[in-house]
Amino acid sequence: MADSGNRGRILWVDDEIDLLKPHILYLREREYEVTPVSSGEEALREIGDHSYQLVLLDEMMDGMDGLSTLEGIKKVNPALPVIMITKNEEEWLMDEAIAAEISGYLTKPVNPSQILMAAKSVLEKASIRSDKAASGYLEMFQELSARVEQAGQLSEWIEIFQDLTDWAVEFDKHKDLGLGQLLSEQHTTANQRFSQLVMQQYRGWLENPPEVPFSHQFLDHFVRPHLEKGAQVVILVVDCLRLDQWKAMRPILQDRFSIDETVQMSLLPTATPYSRNAIFSGLLPDELPRKFPDEWAEMVANDSSMNRHESTFLRGYLDRNGMKNLHMKYFKVITADEGQKVLGRLKEYRDTGMLAFVVNFVDMLAHHRAESDVIKEMLPDESGYRATICSWLEQSWMGDLLAQLADWDNIVLVLTSDHGSILVDKPLRILGDRTTSSGVRYKYGKNLNAPEKGGLTIKKPAEYHLPADEVTTNYIIARDRHFFVFPTDYHRFVKRFEGSFQHGGISMEEMIVPVATLRPRESG
Repeated sequence: MADSGNRGRILWVDDEIDLLKPHILYLREREYEVTPVSSGEEALREIGDHSYQLVLLDEMMDGMDGLSTLEGIKKVNPALPVIMITKNEEEWLMDEAIAAEISGYLTKPVNPSQILMAAKSVLEKASIRSDKAASGYLEMFQELSARVEQAGQLSEWIEIFQDLTDWAVEFDKHKDLGLGQLLSEQHTTANQRFSQLVMQQYRGWLENPPEVPFSHQFLDHFVRPHLEKGAQVVILVVDCLRLDQWKAMRPILQDRFSIDETVQMSLLPTATPYSRNAIFSGLLPDELPRKFPDEWAEMVANDSSMNRHESTFLRGYLDRNGMKNLHMKYFKVITADEGQKVLGRLKEYRDTGMLAFVVNFVDMLAHHRAESDVIKEMLPDESGYRATICSWLEQSWMGDLLAQLADWDNIVLVLTSDHGSILVDKPLRILGDRTTSSGVRYKYGKNLNAPEKGGLTIKKPAEYHLPADEVTTNYIIARDRHFFVFPTDYHRFVKRFEGSFQHGGISMEEMIVPVATLRPRESG
């Protein structure tokens, strides 16, 4: 057997192995354990008897050749990485090797440094990248902490949140770093300070809008300019999609689309009846009753109607803004069957000026997680949530929809969310009567009060551009990771909602949501 080493065990297979002693010595000096064999048959015996982490395989050997040996290796250990080394530069051989899922391909003559680089790429790539990620975050930690303490402008908080979500997505690739808790604590501190800023400045932002658009400005900022230039526009509102989840999804789409990305701010409460109606109407929540009194009366009478009129609101926006002749089509997709029906008829809408989709999967996933132990196993934390959403995008009707739209000409896709969600773990006991709404992170009703440490109490809804009537006299909105619970059956509801993903409150995750403009890449 070979000299011992601690950087990895390599099996080198070549019928002229004696000529490679300088290369083998070079690797051993760098603490790799290298076992040399001179035939494919010998290699298969070694792999059957011992554990290796990498095989360096000559393609042209007497007896069993490289491709035959490769086939045998994959039968014994399909996951074992193999780097093929050959004098043959013919493309058919490369295709065969790639089809067999080799990890690398080198053309002779090779020098020791090439072999070292190839070995490091296979054996140490993950650890090198993890070390780089860890050192990068630790170097940035103090700077990021200082920015959290000093930030006063909304734009500064958006930059902080962008950085925090970038690191969260990066850490998904390096599960063993042990820095996740540190990042989570930094995120919690940032959310506490951000929520203080929101409570102080939110009313001012609505009266004197900052550069960052809010929900009711989405159409003006991100959709209308494309329509005025004659493009076909597809709006994709993925209910409850967070910024970190979008960033995890983005690599899946980059091959088909060029992507411009930014953010918008969700209105308070960060819940569908307010932020999503604002997206489709271009109106603040207290403007809806005046512009659409009949629809509003129906919404107030029945909670299940709070988002039944988005198509009407969108049509109203277009009509108000000189686009009465623009043909539009609206779809709300809740189930996979509904998604497949849309796909089946998609070609019919090729000449429709605007398509608008509301996609409920991400929101439904969060809500069902609170009720299902099976889904909790799949989504134990934010990282699991991101992974599940990416898997859905790749395998579902949504992925097929985007693939088909990528083949359309003169089309712009604008993807966004009405709000995000946050994992809650701090119950707040509140009092309310039978007219109080049922939200977990926000409530409206009569004489409601939120403990100052955990929420915002809105006594004058008009100051926040929120609708009010004789029943809805005030609102309470949770901040950070708090959630509201009534004293009745307090412990049962705490057990039900603690550790669940909720929305409606004040946090970076709920309020700072992605906006991505996607244009199909030119084929070829």
